[in-house]
Amino acid sequence: MSKLQQIAEIVHEYLPESRTSAVILAAGNSTRMGKENKQFCYLNGKPVLAHTQLAYQKCPLIREIIVVAKPSDFKKIFSIAKQFGIHKLTQIVGGGETRQESARRGVSKVSDETKFVAIADGARCLTTPAQITKVCLCAYRQMAACAAHKLTDTVKRATVLGNVQESIDREGLWQMQTPQVFHTALYHAALIKAEEENVTVTDDASLVEHLGYQIHLVECGHANIKITTPDDLPLAQAILNYRTRYKK
Repeated sequence: MSKLQQIAEIVHEYLPESRTSAVILAAGNSTRMGKENKQFCYLNGKPVLAHTQLAYQKCPLIREIIVVAKPSDFKKIFSIAKQFGIHKLTQIVGGGETRQESARRGVSKVSDETKFVAIADGARCLTTPAQITKVCLCAYRQMAACAAHKLTDTVKRATVLGNVQESIDREGLWQMQTPQVFHTALYHAALIKAEEENVTVTDDASLVEHLGYQIHLVECGHANIKITTPDDLPLAQAILNYRTRYKK
């Protein structure tokens, strides 16, 4: 039995109220990838979305997977799940006009027994089962936890013309990643407040922050990248090759 499985067995026995579902968002337009849909670009013989789903499939804390996608991609996603043995996939849901709406639709379809929801970018294909476990365990204590990475580069604020306005102190600055894991009751309360106040956000942590709840950040490293542009593919490939070579 692996260490992750041992952790999961302990959690399932002593924290029965921790049942967790993953909602993977894959309904974007991939505009910065050109003509290709980034979810179906291949890395190491698997589509990007397959890598992402497999990470949640292999995390023993995740009980089910819901994918939010364009209806035209449903057949392809079911085929990927069958090909790579992603048996935790229970539903594919049509996406909305915004990321926030897509997440809402996905979360609305989780099992009635679900107590925590792990929301993830479909294109964040280098996330590992260990990282998912780490963020989930933090959320079980804090009610809300997100994968992130501390900024290490110098940060500048610039004008629209590209002229430097000021240097920004990077102390305490983080880049947000996924998974972002929340107690379902907390997430639903955040959704209701945002809808009542007509607030739209770009990530789920911001939604819960707007509710006034404190989010705990979990360091998941600089390699937990999201595929956004064609330049990200060779970088992701290099990271996968490194992990394969050194069994990271």
